[in-house]
Amino acid sequence: MSLNPKLTDWQGRTAWLVGASTGIGRATASALHARGARVIVSARNVKALEDFTAQHPGSEFIALDATHREALRAAAQDLAERHGRLDLVVYCAGHYRAMRATAFDLDEALRHQQVNYVGALYLLDAVLPVLQRQRSGHLSLVASVAGYRGLPNSLAYGPTKAAMINLAETLYLDLEPLGVGVSVINPGFVETPLTAQNRFRMPALLTPEQAAQAMLDGWARGRFEIHFPRRFTLWLKALRYLRDSLYFSAVRRATGL
Repeated sequence: MSLNPKLTDWQGRTAWLVGASTGIGRATASALHARGARVIVSARNVKALEDFTAQHPGSEFIALDATHREALRAAAQDLAERHGRLDLVVYCAGHYRAMRATAFDLDEALRHQQVNYVGALYLLDAVLPVLQRQRSGHLSLVASVAGYRGLPNSLAYGPTKAAMINLAETLYLDLEPLGVGVSVINPGFVETPLTAQNRFRMPALLTPEQAAQAMLDGWARGRFEIHFPRRFTLWLKALRYLRDSLYFSAVRRATGL
């Protein structure tokens, strides 16, 4: 069942991706550009953004830090004025460091909050007036299967992704009646600079290009939740329905932690 308008024709559509210098964000921006979208990429890494626009003629970049509220407001205003509308806005900025309660780091935990969640709120503040005025467009938030339930080493990261999932669900209820699409992206393991830190085997590991294709497929089907690879994520979704004692036991057996 389609919960959103199906996005299949990208020719001439304006797509803004925040957090697109590497990984899933960059690969998705590249895939959208190949399908004819007018792509704008944002991140802190100016060199990476310059490289992207050099490799993708007609694309643009706006260098900014997603944790700076006014920078996002100014960028959204500039894009709306120059391009007239925003057809797709994707928040894919992310921060990850493994953390357990036995080595709790408050500053690091707060950094996760600022990049993974508060930055998304700043983006909402910047683009919701535009999307509501248009009564169209699509807003997509990149969360993670780590937000489904608590996992070892995810003390700082998991709660921010759980918040993103809840945020997207609430946004959908509010914006769908106005004609604005909302989706949440819940990837499993994808080969990115963030997951390169992991020192354990990552099952069903995807390339960023495979992740980007899964996202475009999900948007084309009008899905609200886009999760992949399904052979891995469906298993994790099923674990959500276990009673707590069985869930904790299963996770300990699977991870050895």
